[in-house]
Amino acid sequence: MSDSPKLTHLNAAGQPAMVDVGAKQPTRRVARARSRVVLGADILRLVQDGDLPTRKGPVFQTAILAGIMGAKRTAELIPLCHPLGLDDCQVRIEVDGPDAVRIECTATVTGKTGVEMEALTGASVAALTIYDMCKALSHNIIIQETRLLEKTGGKQDFHHADD
Repeated sequence: MSDSPKLTHLNAAGQPAMVDVGAKQPTRRVARARSRVVLGADILRLVQDGDLPTRKGPVFQTAILAGIMGAKRTAELIPLCHPLGLDDCQVRIEVDGPDAVRIECTATVTGKTGVEMEALTGASVAALTIYDMCKALSHNIIIQETRLLEKTGGKQDFHHADD
C-alpha cells in the first residue's frame, strides 16, 4: 500500500492540508492545458469575421486576457493551491473544426510546486469568457475536454499520449 498513489492534500488524520513544499528546490516548471468550446458554425463565423466586437471587447482578445488573469489568481479559486508568481502565461485560441475553438494555456514558473492548476484554470476561464460573451447568440454552447496536456520540471513529467 505504501507505493500506491496517495492524495497529497490530506494530512495523516485525513483532514485537508496544504502540501509543505518548503524543503523542495525551485525548478523551472511548465504546464499546458486545453479546453474546447463548441460554439456552432454560425457563431464561429461571426467570431472569426473580425473577432466579433462586444461591449466587453473582441471575444477572443477578451478571453485571452481573462484566461491569463484567471491563471494568475488560481490560488484564490482552488483551495490549498500555493500562490505562485508566474514567470509567464500564454493563452492561444484557434479554430478547431467547423464549429469550435480550442484554447491552450501554457503557464511557467520557477518554483517549488507545479503550475498545472494555473494552466487548467487559465484554459477554463478563457472558455467561460467565450461562453459568457456569446451566450446572447445561443445557450447551446458547450465547453468540453478541459484537460492537462503536459507538465515538466517537477518530480514527474507528464505528456498526454495523443498530443
